[in-house]
Amino acid sequence: MSKPSTARGNGRITIRDVALHAAVNPSTVSRALNPSTRHLIGDEVVRRVMASAKALGYRQNKLAAALRGGQSHVIGVCLPDIENPVFPPIVRGIEEQMSAEGYGVLIANVAGTAKEQEKLLEQMLERRVDGLILATAVRNDPLVRRTLLQRTPVVLVNRALEAGQVPEVVNDDLLSLQLAVDHLVSLGHKQIAHLAGPSRLATGHARIVGFEIAMKQHGLDPAVIVEASEFTREAGRQACETLLREHRGITAIVAGNDLIALGCYDTFAEAAIRCPADISLVGHNDMPLFDMLSPPLTTIRIQHREMGRHAARLLLNMINAPDSPPLRITLPPQLILRGSTDVPRKVRPGAQHRTTQR
Repeated sequence: MSKPSTARGNGRITIRDVALHAAVNPSTVSRALNPSTRHLIGDEVVRRVMASAKALGYRQNKLAAALRGGQSHVIGVCLPDIENPVFPPIVRGIEEQMSAEGYGVLIANVAGTAKEQEKLLEQMLERRVDGLILATAVRNDPLVRRTLLQRTPVVLVNRALEAGQVPEVVNDDLLSLQLAVDHLVSLGHKQIAHLAGPSRLATGHARIVGFEIAMKQHGLDPAVIVEASEFTREAGRQACETLLREHRGITAIVAGNDLIALGCYDTFAEAAIRCPADISLVGHNDMPLFDMLSPPLTTIRIQHREMGRHAARLLLNMINAPDSPPLRITLPPQLILRGSTDVPRKVRPGAQHRTTQR
């Protein structure tokens, strides 16, 4: 005896179709397809339902089923620059941890104006995500405030808020700059500058503070700081040009991140400045392929993947226990020695860097 036809005009197969094909009730199909309720019905019926579902090409709408239970089992991740090599390993760590707990991950590149960022956040919330991981936070962040007002579980990664209102996973930026300055001082450098990231961002601000503290600990002048407008190669190039024009006795630079350091390489090439013979350079983050530069970049390695894993664990805790106090996890960095740092050049009286005019 042939099974009843279940063909539909729109091609979508439903639980009712599977029930008709297997000659059972729709509620029985629901129980059979749900691992947590499958034990409530007999094995022969389960096999029949599973065979019918496979034969018809039925696929569960997991989002709808989860929403009926009050959760989507999907979380959102907001990034400030999806092209920045820092973020893929962080996202990978998040995905590994969330996937192990049965969660999916939505990723959004949250850039542009505050209004545009608000719109992207609204789109994420409309998709009923169970929580958010933000790598986008500025020091007084309206997006974080929005999530707090709506009681949406949220965790910050690679960025922090001074008020400590939400869970955070960050690198120890003070230690990062301490390691960089200590290394340069150990080589004999005294005229050290910091090409900082934007101070409106927590990472930029923290690394500026770390540089100032480290320089003072060695009895050195911490005043030579030039702030780049963004954590980008082009902003680094522009800031480096300004630095060399205004502070010509510098023998070493600590960059706010590796992309800013890459901008320094561009400026050095244009001005015929040798690195490290004329100026030593330290980056930050240990981005992929920066060991392939000439010279390979001495930098500070941070634990990107672990940062993502910890952020995911904190978010899961917030989802399951919304009233838990916010925790801050600070991961230690590591100095990676390569070819862009060396002992300082001997500075002759009146010696100046040769810079190009723009």
